[in-house]
Amino acid sequence: MVIRIAAVGDVHLDQDVVGRFRPALEQLPESADVLLLAGDLTRHGTESEARCVATEFGDLGVPVVAVLGNHDHHCDEVPAVIRVLEDAGILVLEGTNVVLECAGVRLGIAGAKGFGGGFAGRCASEFGEPEMKAFVRTTSAIADQLGEALREMDCDLRVALTHYAPVPDTLAGEPPEIYPFLGSYLLGQAIDSAPTELALHGHAHAGSERGTTPGGVRVRNVAHPVIKQAYSVFHLHPPYAGATAGKVSAVSAGGSS
Repeated sequence: MVIRIAAVGDVHLDQDVVGRFRPALEQLPESADVLLLAGDLTRHGTESEARCVATEFGDLGVPVVAVLGNHDHHCDEVPAVIRVLEDAGILVLEGTNVVLECAGVRLGIAGAKGFGGGFAGRCASEFGEPEMKAFVRTTSAIADQLGEALREMDCDLRVALTHYAPVPDTLAGEPPEIYPFLGSYLLGQAIDSAPTELALHGHAHAGSERGTTPGGVRVRNVAHPVIKQAYSVFHLHPPYAGATAGKVSAVSAGGSS
């Protein structure tokens, strides 16, 4: 039994690019059981741009689950963006989860946008000015919500979906000076707090595709500028009887754009 998870992030849709992904997405049910969207679905986070996302990614014949990214927050229209997406059948997670039935396997997906702060040895700390403490507390709160959402699911397979990166590995290619604004080790700790099989994120356009959390969870950067396709497909095997976790046995790319 294999569960096929398609994923992409950072599509930055607006009216001028509607239709770019749709031809490949029309074939999605043949190659995937679910589609995950790793944030930055719009350019500036407007309701009109969200309608473009709904047009592109709605009614695909498979469940679509998303998190928002920093671009989707820019115009402070988040409630309207979420409403448009969910009206089109796209479930938006933020410190929440969903369990889907896929070919008799319970696939649990926990999602959160995430936030910055950096990684072990080169990270911000909750010290000093109120603004700095607020910055770190924001990431900490989001990571806590993600960890809880992962741990509380009753499922056979767990996948973590974020926009910001949980590890530095998938940032390779980006300027090191901006790593603190691309992700946080706290997200990696949250992912490692549960038996997670796969973690997907976007945000790092110039980053690398593959990484691993300190606890051994496979991490994949699915930002569109990185995968350079409409989506990538990840094959997950449910755990065998007596095993505590499944495995990612294959990763294959799918679609074009």
